[in-house]
Amino acid sequence: MRDDGWLAGVQRVRSPNHDERPPGELVSLIVVHAISLPPGQFGGDGIVQLFTNRLDPAADPYFAKISTLLVSAHFLVRRGGQLIQFVSCRQRAWHAGVSSWQGRPRCNDFSLGIELEGCDELPFEGVQYVSLVDLLRRLCAYYPIEAVVGHSDISPGRKTDPGPGFDWQRLRAMGKLPGALR
Repeated sequence: MRDDGWLAGVQRVRSPNHDERPPGELVSLIVVHAISLPPGQFGGDGIVQLFTNRLDPAADPYFAKISTLLVSAHFLVRRGGQLIQFVSCRQRAWHAGVSSWQGRPRCNDFSLGIELEGCDELPFEGVQYVSLVDLLRRLCAYYPIEAVVGHSDISPGRKTDPGPGFDWQRLRAMGKLPGALR
């Protein structure tokens, strides 16, 4: 991890959808998400376009519904395991929305968001778990991470991702990570 919050050796695509964390706030939580654009389709540019405010509302009927959203995550793990960083870890990405963890509201203030290219209905790729574990190890070595949770854990009833297709037991078996996993 570089002092500026960018990981060395990772593709960087800067998102404008971030701001500063509250003064003195430490990163202590990692939130795992799932996203596919259009829903259930993989490999396109929709996710990058959404996180950079360049999603064409005419390109897909679903895009018309979400093209005005101002959202981002710190990282995206593609189906093939490729990693993209959108926001410096020192800054607050807009990934969690209305959320709370162990009684603390506003999870964006103290978390890092990792999107996996996927959806609730389908399993994730093995190479995604390998990339995710490597990323989690790097982040946990730098930040005092207390827990790794799903979006559904911090926004129950509002969000379902990463969904039943995400194998938390597999992550635990591969990870040997500090902090609680879900």
